[in-house]
Amino acid sequence: MTQVRLQQLTKYYGHVTAVADISLTVQPAEFLTVVGPSGSGKSTLLRLIAGLEFPSKGEIFFDDTPITHVPPQKRDVGMVFQNYALYPHMTVFENLAFPLRLRRWRREQIRERVRQIACLLEVEHLLERYPRELSGGQRQRVALGRALVRSPRVFLFDEPLSNVDAQLRSTMRAELAALQQQLGITTLYVTHDQVEALALGHRVAVLSQGRLLQVASPKELYFRPASVAVARFIGTPPMNLFAVSVSQGRLRLRGTELSLPCPIQLPEDSHWSLGVRAEALSPCTDAGYPLGSGQVEAIEYSGHELLVALSHPAAQISPILVRLPADNPPPPRGTQLPLFLAPQPWCLFAHPSGERLFPP
Repeated sequence: MTQVRLQQLTKYYGHVTAVADISLTVQPAEFLTVVGPSGSGKSTLLRLIAGLEFPSKGEIFFDDTPITHVPPQKRDVGMVFQNYALYPHMTVFENLAFPLRLRRWRREQIRERVRQIACLLEVEHLLERYPRELSGGQRQRVALGRALVRSPRVFLFDEPLSNVDAQLRSTMRAELAALQQQLGITTLYVTHDQVEALALGHRVAVLSQGRLLQVASPKELYFRPASVAVARFIGTPPMNLFAVSVSQGRLRLRGTELSLPCPIQLPEDSHWSLGVRAEALSPCTDAGYPLGSGQVEAIEYSGHELLVALSHPAAQISPILVRLPADNPPPPRGTQLPLFLAPQPWCLFAHPSGERLFPP
């Protein structure tokens, strides 16, 4: 099991900074997901670790060994790409065997190892087929097997499930998580899908514009985002933001006479952003602190819940989203829906920097 350590890693393309001063440690056998919007530097970071790109500054270590300038074929990493990258003229067996032939394994060793990996990934019945004869999920399993067949020190996944349908993606996520836990190989998994990142990762690293915003467990990211940027990116729906100011030791909502108890001591008349998840809001009067009411703009039904979009005078970013049980009668559009806030959990962010102040 290998520790991966990045030390002040930076990559420039001309005047463009793709990765900016990232320091990060991935523990042995950890499954770390890397998430961020398009152009945030996720894939560049993975290519730097794989050796397909070399950093402009900074160092990469496997355990305590610097590998920054080691060529990719000597880094002992297994990489799985978005487009599978299978050789179309080779059968599944030949695709799986190819990395071993490059390392001059004996024929009997290759046959045994390929059979072992094929059984592990449940593709043993496909060994004589060509990639064009496989489904998307089968091709992804073969691509995974080709990375796995030589027992790499580190797994690198670059959005491997983005080309498969939603139902198969859910199945493959569960299989990947179980396989990684079984094998104990240190894994970095890049995705733009924050649901996938939260579902798979022991920890999640959030990137934006080449910078590392936060590394934390999925639960901590959801309930304790380090900044407004993380709060608005992580979670479906994203965290609601209310504009508040401090008045007589309480948090007063903008545009209303309503106030909440202030959880920490703050300067009088200072301005903050109150971050609240959709499930912390409710129309029930016994749910907590009153937040006034909002006008119903839209309703989204997803089977197990209703997602209600509201306009509200204190909203910093409209609409405010409220999650209700699916058996609730949907409020008519254009009507006023009363809002009450659960006592916890919620966040306070500095304005305008966006950094979280509470919880500490």
